[in-house]
Amino acid sequence: MTTSRHITSSRLGRLSLLGKLAGGVVGGAVKEGARQLAQGQRPSIEKLLLTPANAHRLSERLSEMRGAAMKVGQLLSMDSGQILPPEMSEILAKLRQSAHHMPSTQVSQVLQTAWGKDWQRRLTRFDARPIAAASIGQVHSALLENDQPVAIKVQYPGIRRSIDSDVDNVASLLRLFNLIPDDVDITQVLNEAKRQLHVEADYLKEAEALDRFTRFVASDQRFELPEVVEALTTAEVLTMTYMAGAPIESLADQPVRQRNSVATAVLELALREVFQWGFVQTDPNFANYRYQVETGKIQLLDFGATRDYSEQQAAGLWTLLQACREGADVDIENAAASVGYLDESDPAGYRQGIVSLLRDASEPARAQGNYNFGRSDLADRMRDKLIHMRLHEKFWRLPPIGILFLHRKLGGMYMLLNRLRASVAVPELLSRLDHS
Repeated sequence: MTTSRHITSSRLGRLSLLGKLAGGVVGGAVKEGARQLAQGQRPSIEKLLLTPANAHRLSERLSEMRGAAMKVGQLLSMDSGQILPPEMSEILAKLRQSAHHMPSTQVSQVLQTAWGKDWQRRLTRFDARPIAAASIGQVHSALLENDQPVAIKVQYPGIRRSIDSDVDNVASLLRLFNLIPDDVDITQVLNEAKRQLHVEADYLKEAEALDRFTRFVASDQRFELPEVVEALTTAEVLTMTYMAGAPIESLADQPVRQRNSVATAVLELALREVFQWGFVQTDPNFANYRYQVETGKIQLLDFGATRDYSEQQAAGLWTLLQACREGADVDIENAAASVGYLDESDPAGYRQGIVSLLRDASEPARAQGNYNFGRSDLADRMRDKLIHMRLHEKFWRLPPIGILFLHRKLGGMYMLLNRLRASVAVPELLSRLDHS
């Protein structure tokens, strides 16, 4: 059941939310500590801070801030190195699923600022209850004056003005809860969170990215993208034609041939984004893919989180992939160093661990025939190796931020293909890229 909640828009108000949270956390920790001491226990400060009650306080406050909290969490969770403890990962998962949305009065204020006091005259229908909510805005369905169905993305008020301070404050929260290992420097993640949020909070830039992506796939009849309604699009309101497809995961119960066809298409698209176009939609959320049953087209949504990769970066990644498919360990190590996974100061055990992980990650590309994503335990095996490295090597550092985004993209692809129980001839897709 969805609920509305006023989105705090002022920087002072948002800082106040964190102040109240810190006070509540400390109070909760003192109370829990006293209880455990009375029982003869000697609890650690980390366990006192992240009690279930405090975890609830944290997720509730972060859900009110949304943008910065969700973006920092997304960027940290893109790395598979288990930076965040399980408790925090659960909080972020709940945050992504949060059903809180702006009340209609706030939505009206945003639309009035964007379109004028008579904004309702531009539509014949506007559904006040959103059909989707994300980190910095929510989406409403509506009808234009000509009865054209549209989707209107409305940005939460105050998000753009508070990005930098929100990210800094969320980082302080992570340190308060001792959720970031002392040996991990997240400075680049925090800086990237600010940069990415500033880009995503400009819906005119998203409209440009959507137009650019549309041109890339224009000749591929497997895909369909919404069109921007320019007259009703501003930096804080994005209006697009409505895509009425079904959730792509609904295909999981369809015939195997259909599932494999869709899976092949979305994976080929992802590979072309990285290796051919150098323009990647980095958010692989299932909700960004829809399936139009009547036409068989795959509908692509949400281009706020796009990222450019240079020809040099794409070439380095291709060399790394080929080394993982056919090369010796030294070839993988050299290619990994060239894209930023390794440097000369890394200990030998860590270097060997990265080579092993990269071989695992490229397993589908070495398959003989189709790779069965539905039966694969690849994600579990990689997770276990990463945990082992963190516990036994006592060493970990974040790869370059651009690589983190690719982790997110390709990891999301793997999860989608696993959900579809699909089998895909990955080497065949790569051979197409090599010759196209």
